[in-house]
Amino acid sequence: MEINQANQINQFNHYPVMLNESIEYLNIKPDGIYCDLTLGGGSHAYKILQNLNNNGKLIAVDRDIDAINFSSEKLKDYKDKIYFVKDNYLNIKDIVKNLGFEKISGALIDLGISNWQIEADRGFSYMKDSALDMRMDREQKLTAADVVNKFDKNKLTEMLYNYGEERYTELIVRAIIKRRDEKYIGTTIELADIIKNAVKNVRYNGGHPAKRSFQAIRIFVNQELENIEPTLDSVEQILETGGRCAVISFHSIEDRIVKKCFGKYEKKCICPPDFPICICEKKATSKIITKKPVYPSKKEIEENGSRSENAKLRALEKL
Repeated sequence: MEINQANQINQFNHYPVMLNESIEYLNIKPDGIYCDLTLGGGSHAYKILQNLNNNGKLIAVDRDIDAINFSSEKLKDYKDKIYFVKDNYLNIKDIVKNLGFEKISGALIDLGISNWQIEADRGFSYMKDSALDMRMDREQKLTAADVVNKFDKNKLTEMLYNYGEERYTELIVRAIIKRRDEKYIGTTIELADIIKNAVKNVRYNGGHPAKRSFQAIRIFVNQELENIEPTLDSVEQILETGGRCAVISFHSIEDRIVKKCFGKYEKKCICPPDFPICICEKKATSKIITKKPVYPSKKEIEENGSRSENAKLRALEKL
């Protein structure tokens, strides 16, 4: 089913979460080199570009070609300041190097899924009947349907529990396996109904019963959690002195990884606590400038709804 241009523009131009806060923490230098590692609809990129002079540059990265195509048109007035790159942000060091830069002045990472991906027929939504896909990069092979129909019980159980923090994992996995033995599970509504029926006799809190399972499958298909730490390591290594990185996360698993990484960069010594003196000679390479996570304002939550209510922003500065 095709989505008309007006709807596409509306979906891409969603209310970006903590837009002003993230730009403020980047502390943008007009002639700096910045990276938006999750371009999406280009709202954060647009704000960064507005703060750059003719010498400043923005490297805009996204795995989704639809995001690249849309934002290329949206940001066409800034074409002399921006490089569009369709790639996984995991490869940011190579991306920056291949564009001829050694260091960057700052990077923004928004770990949330865009409204466009949810509303389009991409299989992300449990409220919309679509093929079970969930790939952010549609050139990759593994789909959500592969996961649901081919993974064994142990792997499904581990995935739903670890990535979705789903309390009723065993009930849901049992129902999935029973149904797929009867027929192939090919659509989002099929899967959502299976999950809903699996937990119908228990007290289910926390929204739609399929929410956590869909989150877990999406995270697994796109390797979202595995990519966070190596990406942050790469960003921190190529930040210039005084350069900043701002990360917006949307659930506790992501935020724990970001917090752990930031703490690693700020830590001065990693010797065992019983060592009388430091022999590791590790020095802090960055400092955390958000000692506690920054949350959306009450006004933003009221205007932006559930999308923003669980968001957290953390930022660091390279020493």
